[in-house]
Amino acid sequence: MTYDVIVIGGGIVGLATALKIKQGNPTLKLLIIEKETKVALHQTGHNSGVIHSGLYYKPGSLKATNCIRGYEMLLDFCRNEDIKHDLCGKIVVATRPEQVPILDGLFERGKQNGLDGFKMLNPEQLKEYEPHVKGLKGFFVPQTGIIDYTEVCEKYLQKTRELGGEIVFGQKVTGINSQANTSVVNTDGGSYQTRLVVNCAGLYSDKVGQMTDQRAERLRITPFRGEYLEIKPEKQYLVKNLIYPVPDPNFPFLGVHFTRMIHGGVEAGPNAVLAFAREGYKKTDINLAELFETLTWRGFRKVAAKYWRTGFGEMYRSFSKAAFTKALQELIPEIQEDDLIPGGAGVRAQACDYDGGLLDDFAIFENERAVNVCNAPSPAATSSLSIGQTVSELVLKRF
Repeated sequence: MTYDVIVIGGGIVGLATALKIKQGNPTLKLLIIEKETKVALHQTGHNSGVIHSGLYYKPGSLKATNCIRGYEMLLDFCRNEDIKHDLCGKIVVATRPEQVPILDGLFERGKQNGLDGFKMLNPEQLKEYEPHVKGLKGFFVPQTGIIDYTEVCEKYLQKTRELGGEIVFGQKVTGINSQANTSVVNTDGGSYQTRLVVNCAGLYSDKVGQMTDQRAERLRITPFRGEYLEIKPEKQYLVKNLIYPVPDPNFPFLGVHFTRMIHGGVEAGPNAVLAFAREGYKKTDINLAELFETLTWRGFRKVAAKYWRTGFGEMYRSFSKAAFTKALQELIPEIQEDDLIPGGAGVRAQACDYDGGLLDDFAIFENERAVNVCNAPSPAATSSLSIGQTVSELVLKRF
């Protein structure tokens, strides 16, 4: 079984990359290897379905450039393929005086990233967008929207197959062996020979990366679980569209927020707590080997020492619905504990380096045998076609 390119991972980044490779050179023989029985079962299928504008990211960073380019590519794709989406916009709200300078900085960053149509809002104007919000100041971002990313993934796969791409399900990669001019990708269901490996393994991207590139040894994926509550139907009138707080500038998460979903309903969250397994979607999901590896990783210990107060606060909210509700009440004081019911949860694959840095940008390592996408957290779904284009350009120059 010999291929020109093997893409490991059937999440949104892997599927977008495969599609862009086949669009760039339809003659290449390409295989996607996915360990689950269908696509988008992990990060992609557990996120809140937000189309991000590119507001938060450092100008010129891979996140900023790929999100803004990917945003337009995603919208074009959805229009062409008739995928339901809604550019409803969102508001970002400062609820405390110390948040106002950070809010103003975000407003300027958005303009630096080329976004337009922003509108700064005073407390009365905030209520024109979200009547039940209470804040000192905020702004409106018209580019933000909502979508079902699993539906997007299924369409990516369909288009890739139409171009001759293949996929195998239910096979977990166990090793990659280099030979003269090729690599052999071994799975628990067979072996495949390829000229080039593309690693888009998400929560296991560091593990797969270590099979082909020593630089991946300097990173570890640290899994953070994000837990959501849902607003009961009779109280969903409290939220019209999307309401976000001002994020902590030192922590790579956006804080608990309100999100209207494309298929109906409103989510509240997520928090961000250490998951005890890379695919630990429940508090009771524990993988002792993976947890031990996380806790003994030098970089994580440095992160824990730096963010322990924030971490304990997130953990407290995980176990206390009252505390979770109190955080939400900063934005909507009317929301009550009884208005909220358990929702879903996702796990974010956040790369942590050896020196204790939580990588804020995408990380892509390239060598003669492989291209490894080793850090692609949010906004990777919005950016997927742009990331796929970037990786495909690295791939196609080999052929």
